Amino acid sequence: MAEAPNTPPTTPLLDTVDTPHDLRRLKPEQLRQLADELRQETIAAVGVTGGHLGSGLGVVELTVAIHYVFDTPTDRLIWDVGHQCYPHKILTGRRDRIRTLRQGGGLSGFTKRSESEYDPFGAAHSSTSISAALGFATASKLAGVPGKGIAVIGDGAMSAGMAYEAMNNAEAAGNRLVVILNDNDMSIAPPVGGLSAYLSRMVSSREFLGVRDVMKRIAKRLPRPFQSAARKTDEYARGMTMGGTLFEELGFYYVGPIDGHNLDHLIPVLENVRDAEEGPILVHVVTKKGKGYAPAEKAADKYHGVQKFDVVTGTQAKAPPGPPAYQNVFGEMLAKAADVDDRICAITAAMPSGTGLDRFAAAHPDRFFDVGIAEQHAVTFAAGLAAQGMRPFCAIYSTFLQRAYDQVVHDVAIQNLPVRFAIDRAGLVGADGATHAGSFDVTYLATLPNFVVMAAADEAELAHMVQTCVEHDSGPIAVRYPRGNGTGVALPDVPTALEIGKGRVVREGKAVAILSLGTRLAEALKAADTLEAKGLTTTVADLRFAKPLDEALIRRLLTTHEVAVTIEENAVGGLGAHVLTMASDEGLTDNGLRIRTMRLPDLFQDQDKPDVQYAQARLDADAIVETVLKALRYNEAGVIARA
Repeated sequence: MAEAPNTPPTTPLLDTVDTPHDLRRLKPEQLRQLADELRQETIAAVGVTGGHLGSGLGVVELTVAIHYVFDTPTDRLIWDVGHQCYPHKILTGRRDRIRTLRQGGGLSGFTKRSESEYDPFGAAHSSTSISAALGFATASKLAGVPGKGIAVIGDGAMSAGMAYEAMNNAEAAGNRLVVILNDNDMSIAPPVGGLSAYLSRMVSSREFLGVRDVMKRIAKRLPRPFQSAARKTDEYARGMTMGGTLFEELGFYYVGPIDGHNLDHLIPVLENVRDAEEGPILVHVVTKKGKGYAPAEKAADKYHGVQKFDVVTGTQAKAPPGPPAYQNVFGEMLAKAADVDDRICAITAAMPSGTGLDRFAAAHPDRFFDVGIAEQHAVTFAAGLAAQGMRPFCAIYSTFLQRAYDQVVHDVAIQNLPVRFAIDRAGLVGADGATHAGSFDVTYLATLPNFVVMAAADEAELAHMVQTCVEHDSGPIAVRYPRGNGTGVALPDVPTALEIGKGRVVREGKAVAILSLGTRLAEALKAADTLEAKGLTTTVADLRFAKPLDEALIRRLLTTHEVAVTIEENAVGGLGAHVLTMASDEGLTDNGLRIRTMRLPDLFQDQDKPDVQYAQARLDADAIVETVLKALRYNEAGVIARA
């Protein structure tokens, strides 16, 4: 039998594409192969780094189609949130660094302006894309330069009011604005198929839009009743088969739904949209999260966020057994409290598992409310519950609570309503980087009258603070805690409420006082050991409360020690600022006390491992020791100039 001739290996198409300019040189029939290779590269990369996988797999074909049809980066492409942007990064000159995703010194897990001209707008919080794209589109229009604004927004992000605020204001951008609704949950989509694709191509075509424009001009010359009838005829003709009435009312020309994985459908529709004079336009695309990777397709969460994993089996690397995560401690404690108190309700903004409230939801489904990506509504909804005598817990990440600050001030604090805020992801958060760091909540809450603000040093303290929140009916109260696992201390069988505004002394000394708020307490104790070895006995206090301060304890520590150091996982304006203000008001530094504040630096820190981030922020034990020794002008020969 003759041997088959040797066939030279073919070069993967993806190896020939470094930027979208290379992509546009391909033939349409090559795009399917490119998309398949792009999907495999995304899976391989996230298998190494971990990160957000399912959402990116769902938009592979859409990513290829957008960059193929539109003139990026002149046309500004904005991915809402950015969870789904990994394939986009691979196609825009960053493939050689894609295995550094979410690592220290590597690529961000979200879009980031400083990374690439193809990332015109940084995004990691939901529902901002349409507003930003509208800004780009309007700026290009006003300047008379080429360029559209293209927003890709998921159906989940459309639950936020900001998306509709933007759409309501979008008509002036005309055909410069394109919104692509990525519906990956079939939440508003009827079945899609060949007929739907045909209709979408038809109604987005230049011929259809041209005839439609002529008919609109003719209708304007008719008496008003006929104008109204003509408009309704157009709406009903398309609405009977395609839907989109809501978007039409907001001033958008609606096209869809179309299959977001069928390039033969996507390409001609997007080309029509690109060339249309009608606008703004909304293209409704239906996709499947986790598409093309069986383990993701079978998983309940579609591998939304994953650890490093084996690409062949999909098995994720498991963290070694350890203490429970803070969010799970919170969820468990709150569910138990609700067993005996039917006034307790729990509210979250699209983060039931991330906040640990999935436990509460399972035990008390009638008192659990996931309001979607709507933090403003969540806070005011909680205020209404509190005003009616309920005990609402509003569990929102620190970085997301920023979105509802006006509601916190106006609807809760001014009315002194007993809303309980569980502030997850307080402090630095590792791989998610600056966009998700909880750096400011102590500052923006502890300045508000009527507020009580607590920070848990460990999981046992968190349990007690949850109970403190339960029993506090005299005004708003907040407890903050970090991302990650606790310290391993035993949880109390029966949590007890803390006395409001009272801290605790964990260790007594005479020379140095460390006033800690939150989980820096462990580092403060390590620093105390080092200082003891240098002959500096150290008091370590866990203040527990940023507001109200334990003034009696602070006064005693500031008047009986040579050096006092405050430390917190928060930016300037938090605990340290309040202690300094108290010391200044009472003249507590007049006797030569050396007081220093340690807090997060005045910058947005990039992603890295949390311990590395805190070392960079100078909030670890070594930095505490250095701060104390500098205050005392200490050298290895001994302490000098202490007087």
